[in-house]
Amino acid sequence: MDYSKFLNEKVQGIKPSGIRKFFDIANEMDHVISLSIGEPDFTTPWHVRQEGIESLRRGHTWYSPNRGFMELRSQISNYFARRFNVEYNPETEIVVTVGGSEALDLCLRTLIDTGDEVLIPQPSFVCYEPMTVMAGGKPVIIETKAENEFRLTAEEVEKHITPKTKLLILPFPNNPTGAVMRRTHLEEIAKVVEKHNILVLSDEIYAELTYGKERHVSFADIKGMKERTIVVNGFSKSYAMTGWRLGYALGPEEIISQMLKLHQYAIMSAPTTAQYAAIEALKHGDSDIERMRSEYDIRRRLIVDELCRMGLTCFEPEGAFYVFPSIQISGMTSEEFCEKLIFAQHVAIVPGTAFGECGEGFARVSYSYSLKHIKEALERIERFVNEQK
Repeated sequence: MDYSKFLNEKVQGIKPSGIRKFFDIANEMDHVISLSIGEPDFTTPWHVRQEGIESLRRGHTWYSPNRGFMELRSQISNYFARRFNVEYNPETEIVVTVGGSEALDLCLRTLIDTGDEVLIPQPSFVCYEPMTVMAGGKPVIIETKAENEFRLTAEEVEKHITPKTKLLILPFPNNPTGAVMRRTHLEEIAKVVEKHNILVLSDEIYAELTYGKERHVSFADIKGMKERTIVVNGFSKSYAMTGWRLGYALGPEEIISQMLKLHQYAIMSAPTTAQYAAIEALKHGDSDIERMRSEYDIRRRLIVDELCRMGLTCFEPEGAFYVFPSIQISGMTSEEFCEKLIFAQHVAIVPGTAFGECGEGFARVSYSYSLKHIKEALERIERFVNEQK
């Protein structure tokens, strides 16, 4: 039976995730070391898990309010004011979602009408472009460059704006490059945003994973930008809670209220047990964040030094838990390099083109793994690079 005439054309036209391709290959092979998935190797802190367990013991297994429990929204509000200097009303400006991904999807479907243009810096996370297409929008790709450490510049944003531009996605700290935007960079972007009267979707899921003396700056903290910004964040990366599937969106009441309607019909509410655990994480999890970030920083410095030493040069990433080395010395495409590496040395990394065509010549390497894991993978990668010379 020919099902193609029954299937949605937009969905049929979307490519499968390039990340999952290499993850699936790795799963089918023996003795593979994977540096391919952006998932913390830490277990969710015990006190957070315990609170989730206790909620089940107390029989708290019912639906939560559509927006999420008020106590959780209050803690999110306190957290953002405390960590990022931005205040949100927990009653009207916050919605709790099933992971940050649902928050991104809700935002795009709420804001985008057919034909609206969405500015998407790339390389960036794989979901922005297909989500824009499914919402009826037109993705407009802005290629960030290695010589700028993959930061987005105000000049590049200005150059891509047209009368149809409605939204700019700001994916920083960045997956896959590890790039960050400091306050001065964001202030320049804000001038362009205000000049052209557009909105911003700021994906800040890696906000707690920045390195060095300068902490993450939320785009909503830039003067005049809170009213133009929907911030997406969650618990997966900062608290090692990927499997709990809990995120949230913060923004103007007028936008959040419309996102809530989609959430009500598509999802209803986020998982109850996960919300109780998240309340505990926000109340008492600051030290967990610092402990994990310190470990990531050690891994970051090791992997950057070793990759550069073997000729896979990369700038020093200041955020997230990825490095984005150039593989151009191999003479291969990104896809060829990663395929040959996994079959020759049983190491899985992700081709840069999984994050946009401008990722050609690069690969994403995750350091969300143990030092032992990383060191063995680096030895295998070096053998592979030497064999290609």
